[in-house]
Amino acid sequence: MYKSQSFKLMERINLLMRTEERKKYAALGLQPIHGQVLDYLSHCNQYSDTPASVTEYMGLTKGTVSQSIQLLERKGYIARQVDSEDGRIMHLSLTPTGEQLLHAMTPEDVFADAEHAVRSNKFSTLTDALQAILMALLKASHGRTFGECHSCIRFTVVDNHYLCGLTEQPLTWRDSEKICRDHAMA
Repeated sequence: MYKSQSFKLMERINLLMRTEERKKYAALGLQPIHGQVLDYLSHCNQYSDTPASVTEYMGLTKGTVSQSIQLLERKGYIARQVDSEDGRIMHLSLTPTGEQLLHAMTPEDVFADAEHAVRSNKFSTLTDALQAILMALLKASHGRTFGECHSCIRFTVVDNHYLCGLTEQPLTWRDSEKICRDHAMA
């Protein structure tokens, strides 16, 4: 399946952001879905702050949403309120603790570092800009590049044959287009 370089870079940037988010939530015994519920509730109005709306918006089962809401309520991150006109309707809202948690869990700190690192550069293509953002994000999060072999500083061509300079092993062209854990950017 063909994916453009820009698409691959956006996928990797998204993955890095989600990884940072998962790390932060895991430290509190939460899953990313819990953060997504909190984020949704922070943006919805009084017509959309019900468990049914959360279920529909997120495309999840009632059971998954119900368990998530119960956990978030037990931890003091959300509150339930019965609708004043229809007692069958339950409204959900973030507590001040939930708002603080949501703000603290957003991986914007890593993204802000990356944004600062690339702000002054002028890019001729979207791919160049995304590559710079990805490299800044990886640096801020102390992550590995996992780039394609042929873009690694260790990739060499000897007598029309491809070689990994780290392992000294031959590579096929197909292998050189694959992602490598030991990738090093020039």
